[in-house]
Amino acid sequence: MQSTLLQLLILGGIVVFLVLRLRSVLGTREGFERTDETQATAPEPSSRKGFEVIEGGPDHDITDHVPEGSDSALALAEMKRMEPSFSATEFLSGARGAYEMILMGFERGEIEELKPFLADDVYETFAEVVASRKAQGLTIEAQFVGVRDLALNEATFDAATNTAEITVRHVGELTSVVKDATGEVIEGSPTAVKRQKDIWTYARVMGSSDPNWQLVATDE
Repeated sequence: MQSTLLQLLILGGIVVFLVLRLRSVLGTREGFERTDETQATAPEPSSRKGFEVIEGGPDHDITDHVPEGSDSALALAEMKRMEPSFSATEFLSGARGAYEMILMGFERGEIEELKPFLADDVYETFAEVVASRKAQGLTIEAQFVGVRDLALNEATFDAATNTAEITVRHVGELTSVVKDATGEVIEGSPTAVKRQKDIWTYARVMGSSDPNWQLVATDE
Protein backbone atom coordinates (compact mmCIF):
# COMPACT_ATOMS: atom_id res chain seq x y z
CA MET A 1 0.00 0.00 0.00
CA GLN A 2 2.79 2.41 0.95
CA SER A 3 4.67 1.44 -2.22
CA THR A 4 1.65 2.27 -4.41
CA LEU A 5 1.13 5.61 -2.67
CA LEU A 6 4.79 6.50 -3.17
CA GLN A 7 4.55 5.75 -6.91
CA LEU A 8 1.49 8.00 -7.26
CA LEU A 9 3.28 10.89 -5.51
CA ILE A 10 6.27 10.53 -7.79
CA LEU A 11 4.06 10.50 -10.94
CA GLY A 12 2.16 13.51 -9.64
CA GLY A 13 5.38 15.40 -9.19
CA ILE A 14 6.47 14.61 -12.71
CA VAL A 15 3.16 15.86 -14.13
CA VAL A 16 3.42 19.14 -12.22
CA PHE A 17 7.00 19.61 -13.43
CA LEU A 18 6.00 19.04 -17.06
CA VAL A 19 3.07 21.49 -16.84
CA LEU A 20 5.27 24.21 -15.38
CA ARG A 21 7.90 23.55 -18.03
CA LEU A 22 5.40 23.82 -20.89
CA ARG A 23 3.99 27.08 -19.49
CA SER A 24 7.45 28.60 -19.34
CA VAL A 25 8.13 27.67 -22.98
CA LEU A 26 4.73 28.39 -24.65
CA GLY A 27 3.36 31.07 -22.37
CA THR A 28 -0.39 31.70 -22.13
CA ARG A 29 -2.62 32.91 -24.99
CA GLU A 30 -5.78 34.90 -24.64
CA GLY A 31 -7.87 35.37 -27.75
CA PHE A 32 -6.22 35.29 -31.19
CA GLU A 33 -2.46 35.74 -31.31
CA ARG A 34 -0.75 35.84 -34.73
CA THR A 35 2.14 33.48 -35.16
CA ASP A 36 5.49 34.61 -36.53
CA GLU A 37 4.57 33.01 -39.87
CA THR A 38 1.32 35.01 -40.04
CA GLN A 39 3.12 38.21 -39.22
CA ALA A 40 5.69 37.56 -41.95
CA THR A 41 3.11 36.88 -44.68
CA ALA A 42 0.55 39.55 -43.80
CA PRO A 43 2.19 43.00 -43.90
CA GLU A 44 0.40 46.05 -42.64
CA PRO A 45 -1.94 47.70 -45.15
CA SER A 46 0.34 50.71 -45.40
CA SER A 47 3.08 48.55 -46.90
CA ARG A 48 0.90 46.96 -49.58
CA LYS A 49 1.23 48.31 -53.09
CA GLY A 50 -1.92 49.29 -54.96
CA PHE A 51 -4.16 49.60 -51.90
CA GLU A 52 -3.76 53.28 -51.19
CA VAL A 53 -7.01 55.25 -51.23
CA ILE A 54 -6.65 58.75 -52.61
CA GLU A 55 -9.18 61.03 -50.96
CA GLY A 56 -10.91 63.35 -53.41
CA GLY A 57 -9.48 61.56 -56.45
CA PRO A 58 -11.06 61.81 -59.91
CA ASP A 59 -14.33 60.03 -60.65
CA HIS A 60 -13.32 57.68 -63.46
CA ASP A 61 -16.96 57.18 -64.40
CA ILE A 62 -16.72 60.80 -65.55
CA THR A 63 -13.09 61.24 -66.58
CA ASP A 64 -13.17 58.09 -68.74
CA HIS A 65 -15.55 59.98 -71.05
CA VAL A 66 -14.82 63.71 -70.78
CA PRO A 67 -11.79 65.78 -69.69
CA GLU A 68 -11.46 66.31 -65.95
CA GLY A 69 -12.63 69.76 -64.89
CA SER A 70 -14.40 70.48 -68.19
CA ASP A 71 -17.93 71.91 -68.35
CA SER A 72 -19.20 68.46 -69.33
CA ALA A 73 -17.44 66.86 -66.36
CA LEU A 74 -18.99 69.40 -63.99
CA ALA A 75 -22.42 68.77 -65.52
CA LEU A 76 -22.07 65.00 -65.07
CA ALA A 77 -21.00 65.55 -61.45
CA GLU A 78 -24.17 67.60 -60.88
CA MET A 79 -26.24 64.78 -62.36
CA LYS A 80 -24.62 62.35 -59.92
CA ARG A 81 -25.21 64.74 -57.03
CA MET A 82 -28.87 65.05 -57.96
CA GLU A 83 -29.24 61.31 -58.59
CA PRO A 84 -26.44 59.24 -56.94
CA SER A 85 -27.41 56.08 -58.84
CA PHE A 86 -26.64 57.75 -62.18
CA SER A 87 -23.63 56.37 -64.08
CA ALA A 88 -22.25 57.90 -67.28
CA THR A 89 -20.89 54.51 -68.34
CA GLU A 90 -24.26 52.80 -67.84
CA PHE A 91 -25.98 55.66 -69.66
CA LEU A 92 -23.76 55.14 -72.72
CA SER A 93 -24.51 51.42 -72.63
CA GLY A 94 -28.21 52.25 -72.70
CA ALA A 95 -27.67 54.82 -75.46
CA ARG A 96 -26.07 52.11 -77.59
CA GLY A 97 -29.22 49.99 -77.38
CA ALA A 98 -31.50 53.00 -77.83
CA TYR A 99 -29.65 54.01 -81.00
CA GLU A 100 -30.29 50.65 -82.63
CA MET A 101 -33.94 50.58 -81.53
CA ILE A 102 -34.73 54.12 -82.70
CA LEU A 103 -32.70 53.98 -85.92
CA MET A 104 -34.22 50.68 -87.04
CA GLY A 105 -37.71 51.78 -86.06
CA PHE A 106 -37.30 54.90 -88.19
CA GLU A 107 -35.77 53.04 -91.15
CA ARG A 108 -38.62 50.54 -91.17
CA GLY A 109 -41.32 53.16 -90.55
CA GLU A 110 -42.30 51.58 -87.21
CA ILE A 111 -42.16 54.65 -85.00
CA GLU A 112 -45.40 54.48 -82.99
CA GLU A 113 -43.79 52.32 -80.31
CA LEU A 114 -40.85 54.74 -80.13
CA LYS A 115 -43.02 57.67 -78.99
CA PRO A 116 -42.13 57.41 -75.26
CA PHE A 117 -38.44 57.72 -76.16
CA LEU A 118 -38.75 60.74 -78.50
CA ALA A 119 -39.42 64.39 -77.75
CA ASP A 120 -42.60 65.63 -79.42
CA ASP A 121 -40.83 67.63 -82.15
CA VAL A 122 -38.47 64.75 -82.95
CA TYR A 123 -41.39 62.33 -83.17
CA GLU A 124 -43.28 64.70 -85.49
CA THR A 125 -40.25 65.02 -87.78
CA PHE A 126 -39.83 61.25 -87.95
CA ALA A 127 -43.55 60.79 -88.59
CA GLU A 128 -43.50 63.29 -91.48
CA VAL A 129 -40.61 61.46 -93.17
CA VAL A 130 -42.33 58.08 -92.78
CA ALA A 131 -45.60 59.49 -94.15
CA SER A 132 -43.75 60.98 -97.14
CA ARG A 133 -42.21 57.59 -97.96
CA LYS A 134 -45.58 55.92 -97.87
CA ALA A 135 -47.08 58.58 -100.10
CA GLN A 136 -44.37 57.84 -102.68
CA GLY A 137 -44.87 54.10 -102.35
CA LEU A 138 -41.36 53.61 -100.98
CA THR A 139 -40.34 50.95 -98.50
CA ILE A 140 -37.02 50.40 -96.73
CA GLU A 141 -35.59 47.03 -95.79
CA ALA A 142 -32.77 47.49 -93.29
CA GLN A 143 -30.63 45.26 -91.09
CA PHE A 144 -28.54 46.61 -88.24
CA VAL A 145 -24.97 45.29 -88.20
CA GLY A 146 -23.66 47.01 -85.07
CA VAL A 147 -22.29 50.15 -83.42
CA ARG A 148 -18.75 50.77 -84.62
CA ASP A 149 -18.10 53.73 -82.34
CA LEU A 150 -19.86 55.62 -79.57
CA ALA A 151 -18.62 58.60 -77.57
CA LEU A 152 -19.95 61.21 -75.19
CA ASN A 153 -19.58 64.58 -76.92
CA GLU A 154 -21.07 66.97 -74.40
CA ALA A 155 -23.12 67.12 -71.21
CA THR A 156 -25.11 70.00 -69.71
CA PHE A 157 -27.20 70.38 -66.56
CA ASP A 158 -29.84 73.02 -65.85
CA ALA A 159 -29.96 73.45 -62.08
CA ALA A 160 -33.20 75.46 -62.31
CA THR A 161 -35.14 72.56 -63.80
CA ASN A 162 -32.80 69.64 -62.97
CA THR A 163 -32.79 68.84 -66.68
CA ALA A 164 -29.77 66.90 -67.93
CA GLU A 165 -28.77 66.73 -71.58
CA ILE A 166 -26.11 64.39 -72.97
CA THR A 167 -24.96 64.51 -76.58
CA VAL A 168 -23.62 61.25 -77.99
CA ARG A 169 -21.78 60.57 -81.23
CA HIS A 170 -22.90 57.29 -82.79
CA VAL A 171 -21.28 55.50 -85.70
CA GLY A 172 -23.49 52.62 -86.80
CA GLU A 173 -23.22 50.03 -89.54
CA LEU A 174 -26.22 48.66 -91.39
CA THR A 175 -27.52 47.41 -94.71
CA SER A 176 -30.37 49.30 -96.29
CA VAL A 177 -32.43 48.85 -99.46
CA VAL A 178 -35.04 51.30 -100.77
CA LYS A 179 -37.75 49.80 -103.00
CA ASP A 180 -40.47 51.48 -105.01
CA ALA A 181 -44.12 50.46 -105.18
CA THR A 182 -43.31 47.68 -107.68
CA GLY A 183 -40.66 46.20 -105.40
CA GLU A 184 -37.76 47.34 -107.56
CA VAL A 185 -34.61 48.36 -105.74
CA ILE A 186 -33.90 52.04 -106.40
CA GLU A 187 -31.23 52.61 -103.79
CA GLY A 188 -28.87 50.59 -101.60
CA SER A 189 -27.85 46.96 -101.46
CA PRO A 190 -28.89 44.05 -99.24
CA THR A 191 -25.24 43.01 -98.90
CA ALA A 192 -23.31 46.29 -98.86
CA VAL A 193 -22.71 47.54 -95.32
CA LYS A 194 -22.93 51.30 -95.03
CA ARG A 195 -21.59 53.39 -92.16
CA GLN A 196 -23.87 56.03 -90.69
CA LYS A 197 -22.81 58.81 -88.31
CA ASP A 198 -25.33 60.48 -86.03
CA ILE A 199 -25.01 62.97 -83.18
CA TRP A 200 -27.99 62.62 -80.90
CA THR A 201 -28.90 64.52 -77.74
CA TYR A 202 -30.82 62.80 -74.97
CA ALA A 203 -32.54 64.60 -72.09
CA ARG A 204 -34.10 63.72 -68.76
CA VAL A 205 -35.16 65.43 -65.53
CA MET A 206 -32.80 64.02 -62.90
CA GLY A 207 -34.46 62.73 -59.76
CA SER A 208 -37.80 62.14 -61.50
CA SER A 209 -39.66 58.85 -61.23
CA ASP A 210 -39.51 58.34 -65.01
CA PRO A 211 -36.23 56.51 -65.77
CA ASN A 212 -36.46 57.02 -69.55
CA TRP A 213 -34.23 59.42 -71.44
CA GLN A 214 -35.76 61.05 -74.51
CA LEU A 215 -34.12 61.83 -77.82
CA VAL A 216 -34.52 65.62 -78.10
CA ALA A 217 -32.24 66.52 -81.03
CA THR A 218 -30.58 64.81 -83.98
CA ASP A 219 -27.66 65.93 -86.12
CA GLU A 220 -24.96 64.47 -88.34
